[in-house]
Amino acid sequence: MLKNQVTFRRVTAGVLLIVAPLLQAVAVVVDPGTWGDDREAVSFGDNPALAQVQSALYHWSWMLMAVAVLGLVHFTRRRASVLGHVSGGLTILGYLALSALLMIDPVEWYLGQHNSPEQAQKILDEMLNLPGVIFGFQMPWMFFGILGLPVVLLAVWRAGAVHWWVPLVVGVGYVGSFAVDYGPLTVPFWVGPAVALGWVGVKVLRMGDAAWAAYYPAPVPAPVTEGAPA
Repeated sequence: MLKNQVTFRRVTAGVLLIVAPLLQAVAVVVDPGTWGDDREAVSFGDNPALAQVQSALYHWSWMLMAVAVLGLVHFTRRRASVLGHVSGGLTILGYLALSALLMIDPVEWYLGQHNSPEQAQKILDEMLNLPGVIFGFQMPWMFFGILGLPVVLLAVWRAGAVHWWVPLVVGVGYVGSFAVDYGPLTVPFWVGPAVALGWVGVKVLRMGDAAWAAYYPAPVPAPVTEGAPA
C-alpha cells in the first residue's frame, strides 16, 4: 500500500475521516468539564486523569482532521475546485490553531490547584487576553476549522462525491454547538457530525482505487511543435 499512491491516499483519507471526528466525540464525553463545574480550573482538578485524556483526544482529533481535510479536497479536483481549495486550506489552518490552544489545559489545572477558582480565572483571562494570543492563535484562525469544514463538505457535495445531508449534518452539529454552553448539550451536536463523517470515511474505503483515481483531472496533451513528428 505504501508504494501505491492511490491506495495509500484513499485509505488514509477514509480512516482519518472515521477516526478524527470520533476522537472529538469521545473527548467531549470523557471531559470532566462537560459534566462538572463549567470552570475548568475546578473540573480539571476534580479528575486530573480524565482532564489529560480529553486534552490528548482533542489534540489528535484536530491534528488528524487537518490531514483528513486534504482527502476531502481531493474530490474537488474537477468540480467546485476554487471553493474546495480555499475552504480546505483555511480549514486546515483552523484545526492546527485549535490544537495549539490545548496547551492551556494543564495551565488551567495548575492554576486551579494553587488558587481559588476566581483567582485562577482572573490569571487565565490575563494570559489569554494578550494580543499575541488573541490574534496569533484565536482570532480568527481557531474558527476556520469548525466553520470551514461544512463549507469544504459543501464543495465535495457540489462535486458529486457525497449526499446533501452530509454538509447539513456537519454544519448543524459543529456550528450549532456555538449556540449552547459547552456541556452535556454539546455531546449530541458533536456526535452527529462524527456519524456523518464516519459514513463518508466508510464510503471512501469501499469505493476502490479506480473510483478514487477518477477524480484526478484528465492529463493535458502536450502541445505539438511545428515540424515535430506526430
